Amino acid sequence: MKTVRISLNSIDKVKSFVNDLAKFDVDFDLVSGRYVIDAKSIMGIFSLDLSKPIDLNIHAENSVEDILSTLAPYIID
Repeated sequence: MKTVRISLNSIDKVKSFVNDLAKFDVDFDLVSGRYVIDAKSIMGIFSLDLSKPIDLNIHAENSVEDILSTLAPYIID
């Protein structure tokens, strides 16, 4: 599992983020405080506080580099 911090501070960013995740047959979780939601769920994402960075857990063994390059626009340091 790999964890990265992401920022989803607009509705358009959330929609494109979910579309990008749908390309991969891997499980993704978003963690905000004590809440853990499925990152492929738009409704779940909007239930989180999007004003702060969120942790994204990527449950993948292989293709992690491909996933990270696709998600680069959302990843923050």
